[in-house]
Amino acid sequence: MKEYKIKINGNKYNVTIDEVEDNVAKVEVNGTPYNVEFEKPISKPKTISVVNKPAAAPSAGAAPVNKPAAAPAAAGGATVNSPLPGVVLEIKVKDGDKVTKGQVIMVLEAMKMENAIEAPCEGTITVKAQKGDSVLEGATLAVIA
Repeated sequence: MKEYKIKINGNKYNVTIDEVEDNVAKVEVNGTPYNVEFEKPISKPKTISVVNKPAAAPSAGAAPVNKPAAAPAAAGGATVNSPLPGVVLEIKVKDGDKVTKGQVIMVLEAMKMENAIEAPCEGTITVKAQKGDSVLEGATLAVIA
């Protein structure tokens, strides 16, 4: 649940966004509930379920396999999340591009302002958002490995 205090034409509003499903958001404005319908479904951050399973014991007679240890995340790997709700206006990189720290990777419009989204580190980028997507605060826009 996100709460915002906004002012429109000098009038103050307390806005609470309760939940978003597909293209409908349940919001409350100054205590009055509304269902707000978006033109397109809202991209939600994807969650990954991790389940720890014990490793299978090697069968008798099988030669042991030397597997390399799992590599840690790349020294600058990061997930780029939306700092605020908005619409992706422009994507300045393509999947697989090498990016440098501080490079503008996309432009997000929020409240009639264009916000440059920069790479927090260098690496190879995988873009998760598309031009025209409406995204919520915290939505994954890209992953840098």
